[in-house]
Amino acid sequence: MPPRRQQAPVIVITGASQGIGAAIARAFSQEVPGSRLALLARNERKLRRVAGACREAGADRAEAYACDVTDASAVAATAEAVLAAVGVPDVLVNNAGWFLPGAFLDMSIETFDALIAANLRSVFIVSKAFVPAMAARGRGHVFNMSSIAGLDPYPMGSGYCAAKYGVTGLSAVMREELREKGVQVTTVFPGATFTPSWKGSGVPASRMMPAAGVARAIVDAWRLGPKTVVEDLVLRPPRGDV
Repeated sequence: MPPRRQQAPVIVITGASQGIGAAIARAFSQEVPGSRLALLARNERKLRRVAGACREAGADRAEAYACDVTDASAVAATAEAVLAAVGVPDVLVNNAGWFLPGAFLDMSIETFDALIAANLRSVFIVSKAFVPAMAARGRGHVFNMSSIAGLDPYPMGSGYCAAKYGVTGLSAVMREELREKGVQVTTVFPGATFTPSWKGSGVPASRMMPAAGVARAIVDAWRLGPKTVVEDLVLRPPRGDV
């Protein structure tokens, strides 16, 4: 039996309108009935659909918040609304991000900046908005979504790898600074996962992990409780990287 946690944890997930983010929302709804979810993404229509599915799956609340997590003002306003309406997060999942391949010699500064903003700066902005309340309360668990690209470099990944290596480093520093405040930090390193990001890639779904598998790993890591932390969660398809 997993350790007992409070009955109605508050879960905040960014990039929750599809892919891994939506799978994490569904997993908490199914595995931890009574959860209260705050789901953030830019696409409000898709987000509301996911929120509805989460309520049907067992969540006590699942609220949709349309928010661009690269916009510090928008994140601050959304965090204020979430904290007032749903509560201080027990779990914060910084999942939002996007991928665009590009060679170093060809990538524009604008594209590089956009990849850094979406994948790295957003983690800092969202964490700054929610983690202080978690630290003041003395408990919580932050999951920062890095990638295999944040461990191993590869050609055509200059902007994305730089961003994900940044997430890896930021997460390590957050873990060191927050451990004495009762806030755990887990860095998640998924390999190829079957999500809309891979549409048109030519890689068959059978060669990738299901998003539900990544989501289940995160729920299980949280369930270990406050006395055990999974610092790095590395997930790959059984046949290795694509």
